[in-house]
Amino acid sequence: MADQCVVGSILASLLAVFVLYKFFGKRNGKGYSEKRRTTTTTTAINGECRSKNAGRDDFDVIIVGAGVAGAALAHTLGKDGRRVHVIERDLTEPDRIVGELLQPGGYLKLIELGLEDCVEKIDAQRVFGYALFKDGKNTRLTYPLEKFHSDVSGRSFHNGRFIQRMREKAATLPNVQLEQGTVTSLLEENGTVKGVQYKNKNGEGLTAYAPLTVVCDGCFSNLRRTLCNPKVDVPSCFVGLVLENCQLPFENHGHVILADPSPILFYRISSTEIRCLVDVPGQRVPSISNGEMAKYLKTMVAPQIPPELQEAFIAAIDKGNIRTMPNRSMPADPHPTPGALLMGDAFNMRHPLTGGGMTVALSDIVVLRDLIRPLHDLNDAPTLCRYLESFYTLRKPVASTINTLAGALYKVFCASPDQARKEMREACFDYLSLGGVCSTGPVSLLSGLNPRPLSLVVHFFAVAIYGVGRLLLPFPSPKRMWIGARLISGASGIIFPIIKAEGVRQMFFPATVPAYYRAPLK
Repeated sequence: MADQCVVGSILASLLAVFVLYKFFGKRNGKGYSEKRRTTTTTTAINGECRSKNAGRDDFDVIIVGAGVAGAALAHTLGKDGRRVHVIERDLTEPDRIVGELLQPGGYLKLIELGLEDCVEKIDAQRVFGYALFKDGKNTRLTYPLEKFHSDVSGRSFHNGRFIQRMREKAATLPNVQLEQGTVTSLLEENGTVKGVQYKNKNGEGLTAYAPLTVVCDGCFSNLRRTLCNPKVDVPSCFVGLVLENCQLPFENHGHVILADPSPILFYRISSTEIRCLVDVPGQRVPSISNGEMAKYLKTMVAPQIPPELQEAFIAAIDKGNIRTMPNRSMPADPHPTPGALLMGDAFNMRHPLTGGGMTVALSDIVVLRDLIRPLHDLNDAPTLCRYLESFYTLRKPVASTINTLAGALYKVFCASPDQARKEMREACFDYLSLGGVCSTGPVSLLSGLNPRPLSLVVHFFAVAIYGVGRLLLPFPSPKRMWIGARLISGASGIIFPIIKAEGVRQMFFPATVPAYYRAPLK
């Protein structure tokens, strides 16, 4: 079986290279202009970066939103000596049912940013891999962490506790100011964003200026339309429950049940609590208020989950704390705008099935920090804008790999009456169960430890070829050959539209984009 896996991977590699070559025949870049990098004026006061703007700026950077992205960015830029003003609508501890799983790749970025202690003292749980369940069978997938320090693993926790820890750490820096307020609009002058208008917690209308404004006000952002082309898709909703005082079949692992009609997730968020997320396709969910949701969960969902969890699952339903959250997907499609930048869920979203959102956000912050670190004067708007264009290019390979994997896996894991889709789902489960490179390769992608776009395409089509091989052995029949052809066609129909939306050129060939070369020399 392992030999089949290797042969399938080789064939998939050849297929992937051919298809990407065909795609590459058409330019997918944004046509950024090639201009020589401009030398900026260096101004330092007591070793800290300082901007000059006729005395109008109190800060170097305004950050709209103090969620995972905003709080981490505030600490990162503040530690670099920038004067940072963070405006957050509500500084009390958030209470969400997503953003609770940080992949190992995201934890490595947390270490790189000096924020790893933010997962301490919040009862965070270590995660070492996943367990997949399908039709009474299960397989365990372990993160390939052998090359890393013993502290490196995934972490799962209450999202709000994690955010509060990062806010507190950012607030300890004397040049970072956190303020509760609602940003109503961006201030523009001659096409350049100069700051924001906002209302403080007392309802007073105020204005804040800075040479750089970073918008990271989350998935419900009301500011993103001026900075990007938002194409938001809502493929499903999560129904969230908390199971108490029970054990997972595989502790320290996320659990994915390939249920009908779509996946069910379980993972521990504290020493006594297990988060359950039931995916419901479409934008409408059964009503919670009239009891339809409880009935749906008990009759349709409960019989499909592992027996060890069914009693606690029913108890959680009866307790009544059932919550819902739409799952949004939005490719990054920015308008490079002088003086402004989008980040986090305001900028780019993917289905939360794979828990990759925080990894993308933290990776983006590392890219931005390294990119603008040499720019001591952020008031040179044209130069800053060109560097921000570089940010949009440099982030692409990592972010697009995680985004594409999330979208493709969700579609493969959903049940379908189509026989070819059924075969693809079965092939995916069995391929991951083979072990070796067939397991570690996809899990490396999922964990953010190896976010390489070509590796993703290779493994995706290796699964498809593996599925076709199973159909044709030991003796092919016309019906099976037809199903195999539709399986390959269906696999292409799943992954290539996602890749096209992400941008083929920037995802696979970023070095061909002029903005790639504006990265500062080290």
